[in-house]
Amino acid sequence: MDKIIPFAHKLLQEVVDSNSVTVDMTCGNGFDTLFLAEISKKVYAFDIQDAAIENTLKKVRDFNNCEVIKDSHDNILNYIDEPVKGAIYNLGYLPTGDKSITTTSDVTISSLKKILQLLDIKGRIIVVCYPGCSSGLDESIKLGEFLSSLDQKRYSVITYRFINQINNPPFIYAIERDK
Repeated sequence: MDKIIPFAHKLLQEVVDSNSVTVDMTCGNGFDTLFLAEISKKVYAFDIQDAAIENTLKKVRDFNNCEVIKDSHDNILNYIDEPVKGAIYNLGYLPTGDKSITTTSDVTISSLKKILQLLDIKGRIIVVCYPGCSSGLDESIKLGEFLSSLDQKRYSVITYRFINQINNPPFIYAIERDK
């Protein structure tokens, strides 16, 4: 069985190709941005922290298909106006960064509503949630409520999680646009 991040990447790899536009909604240390740079035509990567931008730029320095943007993913429509085939969120805080700076359910849901407008048919959005801390638990619950309300005629939404692990392990919400 795939662990969380490899499964997230597998879900994206199934729909993204060398002609695809993709988005790393929370570029953090740049691992997801690098993965997307290797498989897609264009990658937009967002983060609000200088350290995350620097880390990501180092990871993708050998690629010319990445636009790394220091701004909130909630402002995505200021930067992208073309169909997106794949996107990933890795929620929570920047590992080795300031743990008081975290994603929040309000901003994440607002940005999801916006990227859903850009999502191509058969495109996917992967949201990796970290419910191990109180803010992450609250965010994952509110995201679940929002995603459960999406029109089933337009979107398919799944959850992938390990149910026998302690300490509220990370899990995935995956959204695919059907129509």
